[in-house]
Amino acid sequence: MDAGADSPPGRRLRLPPPRPMKRAALATGAHFPSEDARRPPVLPPACASAWGDDAYGLWIDVDLAGVVQRCRWIEPGEFMMGSPEDEPERVEDEGPRHRVRLTTGFWLADTACTQALWLAVMGGDNPSAFQEDARNPVENVSWDEVSGAGGFLQRVAALAPGVVAELPTEAEWEYACRAGSETPFHFGATISPEQANYDGNHPYAGGRKGEFRQKTVPVKSFAPNGWGLHEMHGNVWEWCADGLREYADETVEDPRGPEGDATRVVRGGSWFVGAWGLRSAYRLGGLRDYRDDFQGFRFALRSTSQEQEAGAERLPAASGVTRDA
Repeated sequence: MDAGADSPPGRRLRLPPPRPMKRAALATGAHFPSEDARRPPVLPPACASAWGDDAYGLWIDVDLAGVVQRCRWIEPGEFMMGSPEDEPERVEDEGPRHRVRLTTGFWLADTACTQALWLAVMGGDNPSAFQEDARNPVENVSWDEVSGAGGFLQRVAALAPGVVAELPTEAEWEYACRAGSETPFHFGATISPEQANYDGNHPYAGGRKGEFRQKTVPVKSFAPNGWGLHEMHGNVWEWCADGLREYADETVEDPRGPEGDATRVVRGGSWFVGAWGLRSAYRLGGLRDYRDDFQGFRFALRSTSQEQEAGAERLPAASGVTRDA
């Protein structure tokens, strides 16, 4: 249903009703958060050129210097972070598995940042090794180039009113990747090269070998997870905001690893690694200035306090709004 240009002048657009609690909350049996708390603080945020509500949840489109990035609403909730002791090919620092509570939601890019988006925002030369398609994820970008002073995220924030642009924390990344799942991969206990881009010569837990593409592929080449996020497994490693924290057998709220000059977490695996490195719980650290042709990122947007205060007044005049049936 179109609720934009055809709406009578002055008509107040209605927020969608609370959706059934996402699988991430159902998997833990939790009643956190409340229905109202699961909604975005502002809908749509001022930066949105369009928004909607589909089978995966709420989304917004953000036009950044002529390139549109879709972002998905990742509602607050709880999940079990890390891997169980009996998960095949588990690494010790993935445990102990523990409950994490994330108290605020955020908009997360539904794909890794593409080369087209990087060039639109940053200008200059393309740093990527695999330039056959502008929809390929940008790679060969360091954490500092993405998140440091004058970097990509600061420039995005200047182009997108009412929000700050950040990398997700490691906990937020795993929560978004799992989308309520508790298996090694968001789609189940096994993986094949038909589901993700990795080195198929090294299958998971005794599985069959498959294709090794030896390069990145365009974003949205594979089916999304339950949040509507593409390639959370494989293609390029993704930078996180924080460094590696030591897990403990206790419930934690909005955890962050060390920052400052520490290394930063990379998640998700890449085209270059075997299937074990694509597991939802697998974690690595990289120096902030590290770059390689398998290292990329996806970013998050969060409403500023000023945006939240003005949101109710701005909503009736929002333009470009669409609603999916």
